Amino acid sequence: MCEYEDVWCVTSTDWLEIIKMKLVQKLRGKWARRLGVAAVASAALPGLLGVTGAAPTAGAFSRPGLPVEYLMVPSPSMGKDIKVQFQSGGPNSPAVYLLDGLRAQEDFNGWDINTQAFEWYLDSGLSIVMPVGGQSSFYSDWYAPAKNKGPTQTYKWETFLTSELPNWLSANRQVRATNNAAVGLSMAGSASLILSVYHPNQFTYASSMSGFLNPSEGWWPFLINISMGDAGGFSANDMWGRTEDPNSAWKRNDPMVQIPQIVANGTRIWIYCGNGQPNELGGGDLPATFLEGLTIRTNETFRDNYIAAGGNNGVFNFPNNGTHNWAYWGRELQAMKPDLQAHLLG
Repeated sequence: MCEYEDVWCVTSTDWLEIIKMKLVQKLRGKWARRLGVAAVASAALPGLLGVTGAAPTAGAFSRPGLPVEYLMVPSPSMGKDIKVQFQSGGPNSPAVYLLDGLRAQEDFNGWDINTQAFEWYLDSGLSIVMPVGGQSSFYSDWYAPAKNKGPTQTYKWETFLTSELPNWLSANRQVRATNNAAVGLSMAGSASLILSVYHPNQFTYASSMSGFLNPSEGWWPFLINISMGDAGGFSANDMWGRTEDPNSAWKRNDPMVQIPQIVANGTRIWIYCGNGQPNELGGGDLPATFLEGLTIRTNETFRDNYIAAGGNNGVFNFPNNGTHNWAYWGRELQAMKPDLQAHLLG
């Protein structure tokens, strides 16, 4: 671990020297006066904001035979069809959008790969919607083309999730376009809250699990950029602009900054984060423990600021265990099911 909480630690041999150089540069001036020295120790770069590379949860994927559909939904804004995994909750049912982590794959949503989410929510009265893809996207409308290690893409995920997809589901699968939930882990934790900020009628419920809830603060833009580069070769500048640009979208997409609007919207929120200590569920590898230990601070600060702003419609679950691992996120998704039903079906 690092001696100072403001300094991030990595072990990736490909990145260690460049991280040292960048940290030393950034620690000059006021940071040098505050911290005295750059401390760079061992932790894990890959997967800062997404899946940490751990093996899938035992028993992952729901049992065969469930009424899961694989839809191809047109996205004019992105110029292609987007794969969506879908399980109906019945006519005019509300939807729970399960959003993936930084390393979202192109074949299946991580919630399906690593958990039995479809099985858990069968006959719940809730439609389950799992968009596929969006690696490093933060489910945002990017300012610039998404240049990466592969072909340049157009990322307009907010438009897709709040216009194209709900309209298609309403017309073709009888899914309610309002009073839905956005539930996301890690990268998608902050995205779920932000979707509720700007689309409060669609997303009256938002949940973040192990999310980074103050991305415009301090070192976070730097760390996010490094992680996006590792996960597909993307750049945070293409996503939200340079932080020094007054017209950048960093604060627009920062849940901590948007707390007053979350409170004003009356959104039901469910915030979960572990403390980096594994329990019987496992996930005791260094990346999973370090990342969760790094994340808990912004979650606790978010809770305190939310309450101070008059927020009174939230669940905050910060147990004395839990790491950055699918086993804990799956457990939390099961725990919130009655609350989702009460607020979306009641």
